[in-house]
Amino acid sequence: MTGGGGSTPRTPSELTPSVAELEAEERRLVLARFTHEDAWALGSLLVAAARDGGAPVAVDIHRGGQQLFHAALPGSTPDNDAWIARKRRVVERYGSSSYLVGARFRAKGTTFEESSRLDPDVYAAHGGSFPLAVEGAGVIGSVTVSGLPQLADHRMAVAALERFLAERRG
Repeated sequence: MTGGGGSTPRTPSELTPSVAELEAEERRLVLARFTHEDAWALGSLLVAAARDGGAPVAVDIHRGGQQLFHAALPGSTPDNDAWIARKRRVVERYGSSSYLVGARFRAKGTTFEESSRLDPDVYAAHGGSFPLAVEGAGVIGSVTVSGLPQLADHRMAVAALERFLAERRG
């Protein structure tokens, strides 16, 4: 897409990130710690971003099998909660974002549903669930967004984690 007004062309990776780009994202977004208070702060960042953008999403944060944060914004539905559970299970099983897991299958010329041998009613490798990884501990939980197209769900979770980390470092 090019046009007047100083707009720049969009690269294909801006439309569909590569597996390598998604893996780099996960290596970059590692936390020093993650407490109950951190879950509240991260969840609140996500809710504020969703409200600012008018996004009809549900947001969920889990750590060690416990739900630490959940919010359902206007326009979200019970289906979003079901999607959250299915995407979160992918993160728990694979230790990678639900979008990255789906991208890895697509890169092999197949789909998660065709090749994972997992029940699609229980697992969904669709964007929106991102691992919460802590230095020295690995993946300890997940942050999940549901209600937008899968890449937008993924990007919303990533943007909130980036902001959360910047605020902690800054």
